[in-house]
Amino acid sequence: MKKYSYNILNLDCSNCARRIEDELNKNKLFKDVVVNFGTSKISFYADEISLDEINKIISKIEPDVYVCDDENVERPKQYHILPFVIGLLIGFIGLFVPINEIFNKILIITSYIIFLYRPFVNAFKMLIRGSGINENALIFISCVGAFLVGEVHEGLMVVVLYTIGKILEEKALNSTRNSIQSLMEIKQDYANLKKGKSTVKIKVSEVKKGDCLIVKKGESVPVDGVLSNKEATLDMSVLTGEAESVSLKKGDNVLSGSINLGDVITMKATDIYENSTVSRILKLTLSAADKKARTETLVTRFSKIYTPIVLGLAILVAILLPIIPSITYGESIYRALTFLVIACPCAIAISVPLAYFTGIGTSSKNGILIKGSNFLDNLSKIKKIIFDKTGTLTTGSFKVVDVKILDKSYNKDEVMRILASGEVFSNHPIAKAILKEYKGKLCDDKVSNYKEISGVGIEYDFEGKKVKAGSASICNDNYEDGIHLNIDGKHIALIIVDDGIKESAAKTIQKLKKLGIKTLMFTGDKKDISLNIGKKIMVDEVRYEMLPEDKYNQYEKEANCMTAFVGDGINDAPVIKRADIGIAMGAIGSSSAIEASDVVIMNDDLMQIPKAIEISKYTGFIIKQNLIFAIGVKVIILLLSIVGIATMWFAVFADTGVTLLTIVNTLRIMKKFSKK
Repeated sequence: MKKYSYNILNLDCSNCARRIEDELNKNKLFKDVVVNFGTSKISFYADEISLDEINKIISKIEPDVYVCDDENVERPKQYHILPFVIGLLIGFIGLFVPINEIFNKILIITSYIIFLYRPFVNAFKMLIRGSGINENALIFISCVGAFLVGEVHEGLMVVVLYTIGKILEEKALNSTRNSIQSLMEIKQDYANLKKGKSTVKIKVSEVKKGDCLIVKKGESVPVDGVLSNKEATLDMSVLTGEAESVSLKKGDNVLSGSINLGDVITMKATDIYENSTVSRILKLTLSAADKKARTETLVTRFSKIYTPIVLGLAILVAILLPIIPSITYGESIYRALTFLVIACPCAIAISVPLAYFTGIGTSSKNGILIKGSNFLDNLSKIKKIIFDKTGTLTTGSFKVVDVKILDKSYNKDEVMRILASGEVFSNHPIAKAILKEYKGKLCDDKVSNYKEISGVGIEYDFEGKKVKAGSASICNDNYEDGIHLNIDGKHIALIIVDDGIKESAAKTIQKLKKLGIKTLMFTGDKKDISLNIGKKIMVDEVRYEMLPEDKYNQYEKEANCMTAFVGDGINDAPVIKRADIGIAMGAIGSSSAIEASDVVIMNDDLMQIPKAIEISKYTGFIIKQNLIFAIGVKVIILLLSIVGIATMWFAVFADTGVTLLTIVNTLRIMKKFSKK
């Protein structure tokens, strides 16, 4: 089966999206159908199937809804301003201008028809298809009922305010969609193919591996490739979230989605567009919201039974209230109609998926790709994070940054010659750093009695001298960290080595501890190096000298709560895949990282991990606020409507007003974590 993904348009509400999703999942032609109201996208697995066939099937479920594959299609508006203004003007004249009574009635009825036409058509289509009752039916019944019981003003005001709310709701939703969509508009639609001395503009999908491409100033790199110019300056913020430009040299990898800030550059394509970084990011981001969190799924299930239950309760209110002597049937019907308006489940149905969608989009804007709302949800529940060392907490390379001479009878060249001649026999990463720093001729043939001292360093004889090199313990003093050189019992020099610890490592660990998260470090490195690095970054526990299978097995022992594993996504792929939350660091362009992990940190910044957790926690906080507010307001006004205190005005606020407020509240996620 092949995976398909299309735009799906003319969806009235999240209930419509859910209905199409449920019906298509019952159809044997489709598998794993997901209709995302927030993104206006539909995805599914199927054998070869055309757009016409899909649309024929969908039209039987929702006649006005259709599917298309145009990426830049403009969403049609469900609610237009002109009919609203005409209906409002006619209704105002009918209600407040003193003219012939019959003419007044005609104007008011005309206004009702203009406003209720769309809800009636939608409700009628659902009814004849046996698809149940939605908010359109509730509004229509309520407004017509209010008109029939003599509450003409209130009935008209309900539908007017409802329509205003729908227009504002549509605007707010489209604004949110566009804000998120702009995060993903990083694809270059064309490529400049160099053919001899001329340049031809072709579709990005037509680029072949090995093609020579031209990227002009201000253009995006269409596919991944290798730089042919001597140098180039690129803006990679759409990939990493970092505003600083990046300088590249000839032979460096150039990633699709980057923007050329300098002069025209020439590059050689290393792969087709489908396999490019930008293509994978787009697919990942677009499909992320399809993986639904448990909270989202529960709300979807709840919304299926919510409306029928409330409709039944409204009928009971209309029938039973007249039992009370002071309440007439007219009053009980009015209260039941108010009850129906309040019952519309939009705020409840839309608040959760929209919040997750916004949280994922905000994370993406910060250079954090989260593969689904279930993973975003689980980030807030993390109690333990295990870090791989090399490539995650450290850069994986050591470098000599200074040589301090403590005995003036030796100079720097002599110290490095003696030290390098002994270190040539060691496979330690620090030994390699020393050998890289020393540019002279090695005298390893003058080394004898070479011996490694576990956890300390090395010792050997060199030109008749007893040499020791390693930690401060070989000198019996309290000098700073580094490689100490001891010759014939005298402390000769101190070589300062950058241990490759990432600048943000210690800060990240401290931030995670403040969030109440336990931290561990897994590494295949030696005990002394591992413990030293663990001490510097203040990680809670260190496991050293581990093979890949050891990391996997040890993770199983540690995962007694929600546990994340952070690695480079290549050597640690098995444990990343196994982890409750697998996080890949610095994995731009690495397909194994994107495939194995649940979260990808695009800019290699460890501080993005606590930020992702904070976004997750805040998204959960907003969801709780939305649900408590929406359900609380509805319950209160429902009760008030039964006892006759709440009017239709209250009902409109409980429906449209609450929906708008939950949408606005959700946008706080974007505002709080927007990059300055």
